[in-house]
Amino acid sequence: MAVKIDKKIKGYSVITPDDKAREAAAKAVPVAAPQDESPADNIVHMHERIERPEVLIGSTYKIKSPLVEHAFYVTINDIVLNQGTEHELRRPFEIFINSKSMEHFQWIVALTRIMSAVFRKGGDVTFIVDEMKAVFDPKGGYFKAGGVYMPSLVAELGSIVEDHMKAIGLLHDPEMSAHQRALIAEKRKQFEERSKKNSDVTAAPAQGAALAPSLPQSEGEELVILDSAESADNGSFPPSASMCHKCSTKALVIMDGCQTCLNCGYSKCG
Repeated sequence: MAVKIDKKIKGYSVITPDDKAREAAAKAVPVAAPQDESPADNIVHMHERIERPEVLIGSTYKIKSPLVEHAFYVTINDIVLNQGTEHELRRPFEIFINSKSMEHFQWIVALTRIMSAVFRKGGDVTFIVDEMKAVFDPKGGYFKAGGVYMPSLVAELGSIVEDHMKAIGLLHDPEMSAHQRALIAEKRKQFEERSKKNSDVTAAPAQGAALAPSLPQSEGEELVILDSAESADNGSFPPSASMCHKCSTKALVIMDGCQTCLNCGYSKCG
C-alpha cells in the first residue's frame, strides 16, 4: 500500500522485528512504583463531601452584650481529621447560636447555616474572622469585659470564632518581640507605682492632704491620677484608660505627657 508523504523528511530509522519484540516485552512488564513515594495521598483534607460523624467535640461560649436583653450562647463543633496519626488536625465543622431573644432568630439561623457551610467547604476558612469583625453597627458599638471595643454584635461573634480557632491551633497570635514585652512590662510597672503613690497621697491625713495641691497637675497629668481602690470593669487596666485604636482595648493612658497603651505597647510619641 502506497503512502503519500506531504512533509519534508528530516530523518528516518528502520524498525527491525527484534525492535518490535523488545517494545512489546517492555509494555507487558508492569512498572514498579518508587519505594520512596510519600503517603501524602492518605492525608484526609477538609472538604464538603465529608459526612458528619455521630459524635463531634466542641466548645460553647457566652456573649452578654448591652445591645440585647438576653445572652447569646455560641457552640462550635469540630471534626478531627487523620485521628491517631502525625497529620491529626482539628477543624471547625458547624456552629450553633442560641438565645431567648427571638427578634434575632431569622438572621441567627441564616448566619449559622452560612458559617457552617463555609466550615465544611474546606480550605482556608480563617478569612471569615476578618469579615465578621469588620461589621459595624450604625447605632454604635460597646465595650465588652476586658475593655475591648466591639463595633457590633456580629463582630463579637467573629471574635468568638477567632478565639476558638486559636484554641484548636488554626490561628496563631503574632509573636511579640522580647523588646516589646519588656517595654510593656516596664510601662505597666511605672504606671502602677505612680498610681499607688497618688493613692497614698489621697489617703493621707489632713496635713498630708494639704500637700496635694502642690503636685503639678497639667491637663495631661489629670488622666494619669486615679484611685486604685476603684474597681475597674476592664480587667487589669485602669478605669480611666481610653481605647487604643491599634488593639481596640481600653488601656491607653497618659505617661510622661504621651499616650501609651499598656496592652500592646503603642505610643503616640513613637
